[in-house]
Amino acid sequence: MAPKWRELADRLAEQIRNGEYAPGAQLPQIRDLVEAGEGSKSTVHAAYKALEAEGLVTSSRGHGTVVRERAPLKRLGIARYDKAKWRDGDEVAFIADRVASGRTYKRNEQTQTVSRVPAPAVVAQAHGLQEGAEVYARARMVKEGSQPTHTLTSYYRPEHVEGTRIVDPTPGPAGRGGGFRVLYDAGYEIDHMQETLFARIPTADEVQLLQLAPGEWVVELHRTTYTADSTVVEFAIGVHAATRFAWTYDFKVPDSAKAEGESK
Repeated sequence: MAPKWRELADRLAEQIRNGEYAPGAQLPQIRDLVEAGEGSKSTVHAAYKALEAEGLVTSSRGHGTVVRERAPLKRLGIARYDKAKWRDGDEVAFIADRVASGRTYKRNEQTQTVSRVPAPAVVAQAHGLQEGAEVYARARMVKEGSQPTHTLTSYYRPEHVEGTRIVDPTPGPAGRGGGFRVLYDAGYEIDHMQETLFARIPTADEVQLLQLAPGEWVVELHRTTYTADSTVVEFAIGVHAATRFAWTYDFKVPDSAKAEGESK
């Protein structure tokens, strides 16, 4: 049998999901639920903490416990890297996500720092370098309004980006079309990439940086970007607040047996 706080949390979660408590609505004060016979103060408090950990509500001093306002941002998969978006237009990846989600954006909602650093082991391996070899690290913080959504740090070989807009720390994308357009103009047109996603518990610094709710996890992204001859031109590590995104992938289903037969 589930503890009483869990039963209360499940009942409130169902009310949130079916719309009885709309986005932005405030849940009853703890004392009101205690007086209504829903349990002790510690029981109701535990239920609210569980809802917060599950990403359904946020709690703050002076505002109480409030149902989260917005659906997660659509994090486009393959489509966010469409060359027509950044080569022929100015829709860099984070902007493509906002457009797909019907959300507004400002270019300066992406801030960044650029530095030349010794390559950590995972970066050196991706670029085929010795650990400790110098690379450029372009670290971005992306916000939606005042709320951080994710961080993304791209690592480049100096010979690929030295003197380009990629190493300019001005807030916002690296000029029209962003970093991929800079690489394209420098003769390094991106052709294919590999992405790895995994969920994990955030570090204390990430909790503060991303303003995470208690118990909220992050999704870490590793992206390796190649030219047609398989030269690695970018290796990126992103850390995303797990409840603020929903990943969407749209692709043609492969048939390796058919492809093998056609190649004979």
